[in-house]
This record gives sequence, structure tokens and C-alpha cells, in this order.
Amino acid sequence: MVRIVKGIQDKNDTDVTEFILLGLSDNPDLQHFLFILFLIIYMVTLVGNLGMMALIKIDRCLHTPMYFFLSSLSFVDASSSSTVTPKMLLNLMAEDKSISFNGCATQFFFFGSFLGTECFLLAMMAYDRYAAIWSPLLYPVLMSGRICFMFVSTSFLAGFGNAAIHTGMTFRLSFCASNKINHFYCDTPPLLKLSCSDIHTNGIVIMIFSSFTVLICVLIVLISYLCILIAILKMSSAEGRHKAFSTCSSHLMAVTIFFGSILFMYLRPTTSYSMEQDKVVSVFYTVVIPMLNPLIYSLKNKDVKEAVKKIIQKHIL
Repeated sequence: MVRIVKGIQDKNDTDVTEFILLGLSDNPDLQHFLFILFLIIYMVTLVGNLGMMALIKIDRCLHTPMYFFLSSLSFVDASSSSTVTPKMLLNLMAEDKSISFNGCATQFFFFGSFLGTECFLLAMMAYDRYAAIWSPLLYPVLMSGRICFMFVSTSFLAGFGNAAIHTGMTFRLSFCASNKINHFYCDTPPLLKLSCSDIHTNGIVIMIFSSFTVLICVLIVLISYLCILIAILKMSSAEGRHKAFSTCSSHLMAVTIFFGSILFMYLRPTTSYSMEQDKVVSVFYTVVIPMLNPLIYSLKNKDVKEAVKKIIQKHIL
């Protein structure tokens, strides 16, 4: 719905009260297939992440800093997926694909918040692995319960603060001519395309804050793993090196997938930008990655597999 604003503004200006999400495809057959596919992915995401949180809560052997961070990551993944996927599933089957202005702003804010929080959490988890391998004797001090809580709280504050700036900058703009978002959720590039305001300042602010967030997190990860690699190379026993590497492999895989997709999304040359390509990449980090993280940590982590076995033996067999 686009309501004409009368008054001192130009008569062509409009005040958008709702947006239309065009989605991934307008092909009915493909929409039915995508609905089933994304419904399965979403169910696996919820079961995997909520199950990981419950497993870490139940098993005392998993009450360590590493799994405290993993539990927080599972919460973020379940939450970020839930801000986008249910509405996407509804739009795939419904004729009315509208989302209110406030609903769009809410979805934009929370998804951006959880995405930023995950970025910082993965960086903190890299530091945790560095502390465990580089200084095992000081590890209980370096990663005490208070420090872990502070790291997680800071990650959430940074993620939500960054999203608040983006949301404020984006939804203060005037939108005119069209209210059709060429995407399956409220994202920055398609929203800016609908604006009839000067978006130059928005572009600069968003680029600065996004680049700073990603750069800081990537630097923490790279420095942490450089130190981890040095520590592993200094180990005399092959068994010790293998054990040290195995504790990092799951996190390293999750970091590579997450930051790889984010860097591809935001560091592409503008000449190669494509909205259709943008949608495909967005599906990956909005829908697929939240599902992959618990699978990566459960399949690659011996402690998690042992905890699952104990639960099955105790409550099922």
C-alpha cells in the first residue's frame, strides 16, 4: 500500500505503509518445491540448534567455555533463521506477499542483529581455541565464566548496536514510486533501490560499519589461528598436534563457510553485482548456514557425539 502524502512535500512523494516481497521465483511449480525444501531445512535448523543447546545444558561434561560459546551460537542461528524463513515459507504459498513497513523494519533489525552477533561470536570462539592451545595452564583463568559471559554479552551488544544504526539509517529514508522489494526478505540493497531520498550518506555509513565489523572479526580469527598454527608446529608429539587440530576443525569449517559467504556478498566488484546472484547467496547465509553449524559440530566433535550416545543409552535404550 502506498499512501500519497499531501502538504509541503512534493506532490510526487509517497509514504510507503507496506512492502511487497517478490521472493525467489514467481514460477508456481518451483515455489512448491522451494516451500518443501526450505521447510525441511528450517525444521532441521530448529531441531539441530535447539537440540545442541539442550545437550550442552544437560551434559555436565560440556559445561566448558567452548560449549558455552557453541550454545550461544546455536541460539543465534535458530533466532536468525526464524526472523526470515517463516515469512519466506508463507510467501511461497500465499498470494498476499505483503509485509508492513514496521514488520519490514523489525525483520531488518533482528536479522542484522543476529548476523552481526554471529560474526563476533565466531571471532570470540577463535580466541577461545587460541587460549586453550597456546596457554593450556592459564586457560581456566583466561576463559573464566565471567570473561566468557562478558565476551558473549559484548557480541550481542555489538551485533544489536550495529543493526540499530543500519535500521535507523535505512528506514528514515523516503520510499516512493514502488513498494516492491526484489528479494525474499527486507535487505539493504533492494530497500535502498526503492528510496527517493539521497542514499549517499547511507552508503558511506553502512560501508564503514559493515567493513569495520567484518574486518575486526576476520582479523581476530586470522591472528588467533596464526598463533594456533605456531603453537601446533611447536608440539613435539604427533598425537598432540592431531588433538589440537581436531579441537579447531569444526570451528574452522564454520568460520570458513560463514565469512566466505559474507565476504563474497559484500566485497564483490559493483560491476559484477546481480540481484539474482544476491538472492542465491542470501539463501545460503540466511537459511543454509544456520542449519549447517550444529551438523558440523555434531559430526566433527567427539565430545558432542559421546554426549548424544549417553543421552540415547540413558533415556531411549
